[in-house]
Amino acid sequence: MIDIHCHVLPGIDDGAQDETDAIQMAQQAVNSGIQTVIATPHHKNRVYDNEKAFIEKDVKRLNELFTESNIPLDVLPGQEVRIFGELLEDFEKGEIQTLNNSKYLLLEFPSDSIPAYTEQMIFNIQRAGIIPVIAHPERNRDLYTNPNRLYELISQGALGQLTAGSLTNQFGKEINQVSRQMLEANLIHFIATDAHNTSSRNFETLKAAYDVIKKDYGAITQYSLEENAKYLMYNENINQNEPLMIKKKKRFFGLF
Repeated sequence: MIDIHCHVLPGIDDGAQDETDAIQMAQQAVNSGIQTVIATPHHKNRVYDNEKAFIEKDVKRLNELFTESNIPLDVLPGQEVRIFGELLEDFEKGEIQTLNNSKYLLLEFPSDSIPAYTEQMIFNIQRAGIIPVIAHPERNRDLYTNPNRLYELISQGALGQLTAGSLTNQFGKEINQVSRQMLEANLIHFIATDAHNTSSRNFETLKAAYDVIKKDYGAITQYSLEENAKYLMYNENINQNEPLMIKKKKRFFGLF
């Protein structure tokens, strides 16, 4: 398996805090059947800034560490970019790291809102040859309460990445429900762990989520999502079906 979203690079964000944490996370990933991960440290989220040049250096060092430790896990460079007004300018300056240097960019929204300029930004990004992959839309309050906002973004050309734990009830039954709605409406194209550690947010959730998908939606859906991670890694076009509108979900007050 391939995980396109995780925080395994040590000491640069709220993921692995040191090399010992990174080694433990890597061992867990391998034990869970994951062979390759894309490291996606936070960038421009008002807490952490991790530019492309530093990520490339840290990924190289981490791969060397895993080789020395006999851990068969390949780490590729990526970035979880919080949407911001100068994103395209920073991309042109070489500060933005796409997923394994592909045309795919992992894009994060603030947890409680969608900026007013989002549609224009997605349009501009695509004109520059970048395809935005929206990270964990099911955990964004605007998209959770107004799921057809996600439909609009996907129809515009963006892609969706669901957190594996959202399908295994890690974030509660309401998040699980909206995750399934998004999946059933063809608004989700990737499953990833968003792993930060070996306990509360870990790599074991990926296989568990794929097992849920296979059981509830069939082997073809599960296989298609797994293949999409590979296609992304190799900068190829992914499997996707026509997005569908979904009924507005009842808001659960206090969830966020």
